[in-house]
Amino acid sequence: MSDNTYDDGKRRYKFEDLKYFREIIEKKQKAVLKEIGYLEENSLKRVDEYSGDSSTYTLHMADQGTDAQEKEKAFLFASRENKFLNHLGRAMRRMDEGTYGLCMECSKPIQYARLEAVPHATLCIDCKKAREETGY
Repeated sequence: MSDNTYDDGKRRYKFEDLKYFREIIEKKQKAVLKEIGYLEENSLKRVDEYSGDSSTYTLHMADQGTDAQEKEKAFLFASRENKFLNHLGRAMRRMDEGTYGLCMECSKPIQYARLEAVPHATLCIDCKKAREETGY
């Protein structure tokens, strides 16, 4: 690894590039955690405050339906954010394992611009398009 690359002999990305992508992923992880905290604080817990016997708000069926709908929507958003957080975590593990930036289908390097846009990508553009065309 005298040329300062991270791989098994084929030139892929330099260590500086991995540091750059790690920073992107860490920034996205922080943003996701902040969003999950916001959803929990402002949607999931808040709905609980407005229901129950000690609430000063009315318990009209329409209000309860709206509260339930808001709670369900917040849960779906939080679930989506958790899934994204898992993708980011797996990308970090691939960095540690030395497989980050390699397509899981064809083993070729994933385009730099693609990794900048989607740092958790596991497929190169060609393989991603092929999967979308086949419906896989």
